[in-house]
Amino acid sequence: MSSMGRAAKVQIERRLETARHGARLLDRKQHLLGDQLEQVQLNAELACKEWESLAREAALWMRRCAALDGSARIESAAPLEASTVVLTWGNAMGVRFPEGSECRLPELPPMGGSSALSYTASAHRRALVAGVRYAALKRAAMQLSAELAATRTRQRAVENRWIPRLENNLQTIRRLLDAQELEESLRLRWAADRKPGNTAKVAQTFDTTERHVRQ
Repeated sequence: MSSMGRAAKVQIERRLETARHGARLLDRKQHLLGDQLEQVQLNAELACKEWESLAREAALWMRRCAALDGSARIESAAPLEASTVVLTWGNAMGVRFPEGSECRLPELPPMGGSSALSYTASAHRRALVAGVRYAALKRAAMQLSAELAATRTRQRAVENRWIPRLENNLQTIRRLLDAQELEESLRLRWAADRKPGNTAKVAQTFDTTERHVRQ
């Protein structure tokens, strides 16, 4: 029984050390993700302001162009091909997220009309590039935020449930082993000393140590 108890004790101690090490790693991951998320959110906020400013400018030029050139000339100035977006991906503590973006704009067809038409096209192209940059940063912030929340949940589970449960199990096993060792020691003393005067003394010692173990 004692050998099985000692084996269980070693096993619990190893699991407890693993849990504590895991909690430390999760805490480190949480801090690194938090720093990365803070930087991404700051960049996203700046990109959002830039996009909103350029979008307002593009809308203003569109109204001017519509008044000067009309919808038909605006439609004829639209590119024949669609824009494409290429993302570069970063990695932070196992989380893959958009780290950069490139908006590849098609060539503009020859256009006539007023100068407002070319200004309108340029303003919309700038707004599109800024919008793509903001969208990529927003997506990165969402992915980092989700992983940070999951990491916090795992860390709380390890620290508040797993580690305390292992500590309680280890304490119980240690108490049982202490009781077994005391009982074995008393038995050896009982067997070694069979004098009548010493028998009562050994029995008294056994009762005292047994009460101590139960406490």
